[in-house]
Amino acid sequence: MLVKICGIKTLAAARTAVSSGADFIGFIFAESSRKVEPEIVGDFGANLAGHVKKVGVFANQTEQEVIKSAEIAGLDYIQLHGNESASFARRMPLPVIKAFAIQSEKDLENLHEYPADYLLVDLPKSASGKGVTLDWDMIRKADLPLQKVILAGGLTPENVGKAINAVSPFAVDVASGVETNGLKDAVKMKAFINEAKNTAGKEE
Repeated sequence: MLVKICGIKTLAAARTAVSSGADFIGFIFAESSRKVEPEIVGDFGANLAGHVKKVGVFANQTEQEVIKSAEIAGLDYIQLHGNESASFARRMPLPVIKAFAIQSEKDLENLHEYPADYLLVDLPKSASGKGVTLDWDMIRKADLPLQKVILAGGLTPENVGKAINAVSPFAVDVASGVETNGLKDAVKMKAFINEAKNTAGKEE
């Protein structure tokens, strides 16, 4: 099971995520309490293991801003978290992860038609950080290519194993679920990654 730790702001947090086994680390360049500047992420690059993939998270920013930030930060993936059109995604110079806020089955219709390398299913912003998760059964039963699905939305070290068993996604994504008082918590990151990696392939 691949793991993405999102909302990384410091080199220390990035190194902890990587040393704990993260496959992707996400940096938020959109307006957010976790926002970080592309130049800072670019400086991280030489200090991180080569295998980890760097993902930049953008929301309703201009094409020029996304492409420039991706170049400065040395990204491997561009994650679109806003209302970006299919044509916008096709013009991106790097592989695309498209995030979708899921509230009902209707939100899952035609999701796979969006031109993205991976589909990230997440909670609406209004529900994040409130101890709720996506309806995993609904995700599993939807007509989605699970080999392209990154599961997010309320995941924690305590529930990520159940989520993986329920959905069998390509990867899992976490931000607030591995934080304490708004900061990345090394113990929680390690616990989340270990649980996700150890769960993969288990029977329910």
